[in-house]
Amino acid sequence: MATSRPADLAREHGISTQAVRNYERDGCIPPAVRTQSGYRIYTEVHAAALRAYLALIAAYRHSAGGQIMNALHDGRLDDALMVIDRGHSQLLRDRDTLDAVRKAVDHLTAESDATSDLPEDTETRTIGELAHQLRVTPATLRNWESAGILAPARDPATGYRIFHASDVRDAELAHLLRRGGYPLDHISTVVQQIRTAGGTDTLSSALDDWQRKLTAQGLAMLDAATQLSHYLSLLDRALPELVPARNT
Repeated sequence: MATSRPADLAREHGISTQAVRNYERDGCIPPAVRTQSGYRIYTEVHAAALRAYLALIAAYRHSAGGQIMNALHDGRLDDALMVIDRGHSQLLRDRDTLDAVRKAVDHLTAESDATSDLPEDTETRTIGELAHQLRVTPATLRNWESAGILAPARDPATGYRIFHASDVRDAELAHLLRRGGYPLDHISTVVQQIRTAGGTDTLSSALDDWQRKLTAQGLAMLDAATQLSHYLSLLDRALPELVPARNT
């Protein structure tokens, strides 16, 4: 089996040798084989692990990528697959939300009523229920309200926030754009445009940009699946040798 130095793995991806060592320390690649003098020696298994991990970062981000690799190295395949499933579920949710917002934009271009495209829905949500739906904290929703993104009504008896269908739409849009890296002041402007139907050029541009990001993420997931499948085929043969080294 061909061997490599840390510098060889680092050079392939344009990263530092310290980054490679850090990935090993964090369990994102298997432990290196050590020479008698203590130098790290990596094999094609390590090279495949690094390719898979970096591909997972592009597809699912750092935290999820690390969870997936650590689960694999601990023999918890189903846990790794569950993280991947969550990533695909989130991407589908983003696509559905994007489609819903695009339909809203098309309608708002012809109509001045910002909520006339919403289905009949008299159900309201509390801040806790909406936070659970979006998988964010209530504090996040209060922060969005302070930024002018959300404008929920208040229960006259209790003073609690009440989120109607239009508020949920605004929150879904904010969540979508926030994950796209947009600052709160930009999101506030976009949401205000939807409310007032005073022009949707900014919104359309933002949605086109997010569409490109979703497409890129979907392609990254395909690449990550290829890299991960190759790594798993090597790991199955090498794991008995690598796991003891990790525990020494």
